[in-house]
Order: sequence, then structure tokens, then C-alpha cells
Amino acid sequence: MAAPCASREVRSTALALTGRLDVAEFVLTKKAWSGVFEGDTDPRVEQFTESVRYDQRLAAQDIRGSTAHAHMLASVGLLSSDEAQQIVAELAQIGREIEAGTFVFRTELEDVHMNIERALIERLGDVGRKLHTGRSRNDQVSTDFRLWIRDSMDRLDVKLRDLQRAFVGRTERDGDVILPGYTHLQRAQPVLANHYWLAYCEKLERDRDRLVDCRERVNQLPLGTAALAGTSLAIDRQQVADALGFAGLLANSLDSSSDRDFAIEFCFVLTLIAEHLSTWAEEWILWATSEFDFLSLPQAYCTGSSIMPQKINPDVLELVRGKTARVVGNLQSLLVLIKGLPLAYNRDLQEDKERVFDSVDTVEACVELATAVVTGAELKRESIAARLDRGYLDATTLMEYLIGQGVPQRLAHEIIGQLVGQAMKLEVPLAALPLASFQAAHAALDEKVFDVLGVRQAVEAMTSVGSTGPAQVARQVALWQQRLS
Repeated sequence: MAAPCASREVRSTALALTGRLDVAEFVLTKKAWSGVFEGDTDPRVEQFTESVRYDQRLAAQDIRGSTAHAHMLASVGLLSSDEAQQIVAELAQIGREIEAGTFVFRTELEDVHMNIERALIERLGDVGRKLHTGRSRNDQVSTDFRLWIRDSMDRLDVKLRDLQRAFVGRTERDGDVILPGYTHLQRAQPVLANHYWLAYCEKLERDRDRLVDCRERVNQLPLGTAALAGTSLAIDRQQVADALGFAGLLANSLDSSSDRDFAIEFCFVLTLIAEHLSTWAEEWILWATSEFDFLSLPQAYCTGSSIMPQKINPDVLELVRGKTARVVGNLQSLLVLIKGLPLAYNRDLQEDKERVFDSVDTVEACVELATAVVTGAELKRESIAARLDRGYLDATTLMEYLIGQGVPQRLAHEIIGQLVGQAMKLEVPLAALPLASFQAAHAALDEKVFDVLGVRQAVEAMTSVGSTGPAQVARQVALWQQRLS
């Protein structure tokens, strides 16, 4: 690590001998904000306040933002065309060095933004010093962060679409499979496997919609609002917004300097995605147990036991479920972070990036692995079918059949409940009860009752829009295939 700022004695000696402070010495010893300070910064403070170890992830976005800013400064006459060209070319070179891993980030320069600017000054001298005209690190950081989040949103949307495609891809092989649907983790009604797959497509679609909606608020340019009050220089913020693809300009410089709503909202969207994946993981963990025996997980996404040789553990699914906790925690941290912060910028906001970076990394990894697991898993058809008549999954359909005969719902509910009670005592499915039992329960339950009993008949009886009925599910499958093509 490079040494902290040179002592005042060294700088004083340089001034005494030369009558001026050499540019190179100034570059290597001065902080951007050090003019008013008389003493050096305690090295512990430099370690405590630095963020470059993690915010260097914003390097590409910082260079994009600075490039657009330089072009704008030239267009309004605050830089010459030649100066802008030098700055843009050197920024591109710095970007290549960062990408190649040859650029040295220096902790004493605090953050990625000052590291890049200092490198520019060391290479271009006064021309490099002109880049920061008309902006502050406050609006610069916010701009870079918004660009990074916007890039992450677009990348994540593609991954969510891939996961949706994985679920829809299963419909071609699982179309004839009927699953027991659950409420309160008790068997409730039968559903087509395809209906289950599409349920997660719907959840993921809402997640994608939230990304799109959140992106509108992320995609507003803060650059040019400066520290908190704007600038007296004749800059053109709209030109920068157009160059960077921002949809609009933040209208209030005080708000712009302090706003982190966009980051918190993004973390909320990430949290809901993680929660949906956690629900899916929990279900499939259960389905893969011997007790359920519904599902065979791809072994490439399972692990074994160090002591029990027979174990095939769903560790990936468990970690998808477990990592949701850190995403929820990151959101909570951000909400607490901004609680009570006065306008405008406060250094507390430096703490936002690690939380967002971690949530993005975690959710992206979970989505990628979920896609692989969904694609590779296999339903255990025989095991599912062998126990499908357990739990009286057709009871609700039988109740609705009775309602169709003019019996009030509450009365029909009680009648079918009594029939289920009889079947439970006999330990047989409803369809195994004799006709006499049905007729004794209600005169409307004649021999046609057997046409609606059984799980397949119960599924086929469903006709409402959005239901698990075969016609409705087939229609939804076709719509999803078209939507994701």
C-alpha cells in the first residue's frame, strides 16, 4: 500500500527550495479535500473511512459517467475539445488497466472515484484536474451507483427469464402428472404439475415487473446537482442524461444528494425474489425426502455426508433457503441506515454499497442454480400416483357437485364432511363408499356422483379462469411459451 500523505515538513521544504509545490509532489501527497487542513490524517482514519476495497466494483460505471461528463464540459466550453479528448482517451486506458487487473488501487485515496481521478491527474496534470468541474463526489457516487444498479437489474432480468423458461420447459414432460396440492401442509386438492410450474412463473413475472418499475426511479440522473446546492457553472445535465441513457433528471439538488430510496427499493425487490426462491427450495427439500418421495434431485447439485455413506443431501436448496436471510438482513440494514439522516449528504451513506453488492451477488447465484436444479430434477411419477388417493383430494369437487344440484354451500359442506368422516373410519377413499351412503347423505347424490370422484375427475372438473383444469392450464402454457419465446 502506498504511504499516507507526506508530512507538512516535506511539503514546506519543497516550497522553500523551489518557490512552488511541484505538480508530481502535489499529486502524490495531497487529498482532494486537504486544502483547508493543517495536519495529516491519522492512518487509522484512512483505514476506517476507505471504501475502495469494495467500491472498485463501480469502476466501469465511474469511467462511463466521467466520460459523458467530460464531453458535456467540452460542449459548454468548460473544457477545450483537445482537453476532453485527452481525458476521454486516458479514462479509457485506465478502464482497460482496471479490467486487466494491472491498475493499482490505493487505500489512502479513499474510494474508486478518487483513485481514477488521481491516476488521471498524474498522467495529464492540470487537464486531469479539470474533470471534476461542475460536480461533487456526492452526485458522482450516486450516478455511478445508479448505473451499476441499472446494469445489475438488466442482467438479473435475463436470469429470471431463464428460470421461467426452465419451469415452462418442464410442461412438455410433466403435462399428465397430477400432484396433491397443499394448504397448511395438509393435502387439499389435486393440481396438474404444469399448474404448479406456472405458479412460479407468475411469481417470477411479478419480480420482473417490480424490477422494471423500480428501474424507472433508478434511471434518473443526479450528476450536476453537485454537493447539495447545484452549481453556478453553465453545465448541461440533459446532455449527460442522454449520453448515459437516463430517462430524466433529479429535480432537487438537496434530495439528489441524500437520496438512497432507489437502492433500498432495489434491495426490496431482491428480497422478494429471494423469498420466492426460498419457498420453492423449501417445497423441493420436502419433496425430495423419503416421506414425500415426489422428486429426484440432480446429483450435480447435491452433496453427501462425511459419515453416512447413503446420504444425498439437498445442500444447494438449503443454501438458497438460508441465503435469503442475508438478503433480508441487507434490506433491514439499509432501512436502519437512513433512519434519521438529515439533509443532505452524510458519510453514513458509504455503508449502502456492500449491502447492495452482497444482495445482488447472492440473488444472482441463487437464480442461476435454481434454473439448473429445475431443469435437471425429475418427478417420481409412480410414487406420486401410488398415494394420490390419500387425503380426500376430491372432497371439494364433490361438494361443488352437490351445490350444482341446488344445495346451499354451507349445507353441502357439512354433508360432504360427514361422508369424508365415514370414509376415514373405513380407511377408504370416497369413491369406495357404496351408493347407499351417498343417497343417505342427500337425495341429489345419485349414481352420477361417481363421475366426479377421483383425483383426475376432480382436476378435469375445474373450469374457472386461472384454475388447474386441463383446458385452462393448456391455455396458460401456450401463453407462457409465446411470452418467453
